[in-house]
Amino acid sequence: MFGKPIEAALFDMDGLLIDTEAVYIEAYRQAATTIGVEMPISLCHAMIGVPTAECEILIQEHFGPDFRVDHFQASFRTHADRILADDVPVKPGAVELLEFLTGRGLPCALATSSRPTTAERYLGRAGLRRHFAAIATRYDVERPKPHPDVYLEAARRLGVAPERCLAFEDSSVGLAAAHAAGTMAIMVPDILQPSPEIRAKCVKVLPDLHAALGLLQEALR
Repeated sequence: MFGKPIEAALFDMDGLLIDTEAVYIEAYRQAATTIGVEMPISLCHAMIGVPTAECEILIQEHFGPDFRVDHFQASFRTHADRILADDVPVKPGAVELLEFLTGRGLPCALATSSRPTTAERYLGRAGLRRHFAAIATRYDVERPKPHPDVYLEAARRLGVAPERCLAFEDSSVGLAAAHAAGTMAIMVPDILQPSPEIRAKCVKVLPDLHAALGLLQEALR
């Protein structure tokens, strides 16, 4: 199944390790209600796995040139921070998978579209930060997902060739980036299921991180 020896693992964060995508959708819809507009669920879905700057372009295009995206985004962040203030929900199986990998001596890195401060804050609150030897974000590279840059940077920071890294993603945008980087990409879909085109780029599509752990326990024994 895995074409190369596995020497490291790279992870997306939102929707994969941390159950934040549903929170973000709720926060966007609350922000929209506050200013008397409607945030279509289709627009929320279009932003899954997409970096902030690109999300802001989508919002501007939807609501028009006079829409104050900066105010809207500030309201969104307020609602999201309030929801996540006391509890950052960890996806089932995330802790067990990370503990298995680090216990086998395989370093892990984050490859996220989130801001560096957001990644550090959420991983810290979730109790996952200690598992990561490196963090690479959209703001460390020139191009966002679906370009491979953030995955290439995450692998570089670990000192491991991308083709010897597993990559775990929940979104089609992120999976395309992981595949373009040459990693062995595994998809664990969150809200949206992959298209046939995206499935063809996956080593495996799995229902959850418990299944990912079982797969690796079998492959690495």
